[in-house]
Amino acid sequence: MFGGDIHQTLARKTPLRKNSMYSTVVDNSPIIQVSAGKHTATYALNGSQMNPLEAFYATLAACAAVYAKKYCKELGVSAEGIEIGCKPFAGKAGPLSLARFKTEVRFPERFAVEQKAGILEAIAHCAVKEVVQDGPSIEFLVVEV
Repeated sequence: MFGGDIHQTLARKTPLRKNSMYSTVVDNSPIIQVSAGKHTATYALNGSQMNPLEAFYATLAACAAVYAKKYCKELGVSAEGIEIGCKPFAGKAGPLSLARFKTEVRFPERFAVEQKAGILEAIAHCAVKEVVQDGPSIEFLVVEV
């Protein structure tokens, strides 16, 4: 009939992209493209793009920016000029463990003390950070389909 394993035939008929929120197809290049609906994120293993771990840390910085922008919008002030810097600190288990993540925020002079405090508090509740902090309760599954 088709030849090959029936599981391979079924896998071709039901692409993982349609059953997963995020998907990628592995090839021999150093580039990794992950599709998420209509968007694609590109990573690399050769230094030409961020690798997935670097992108994870960058996501924490981006989340901080999202929360700063949202809070500024609530205040009715422009977020223009707010600078956010982030740095991961490895744990005792080595560079692939995260013991601390520091987010530094620099504000333009026009921000009042109360505004700065509110923005810093909003950033502290970034959704990505909350997921990471609740990490021990996350179950990760790796299964063949």
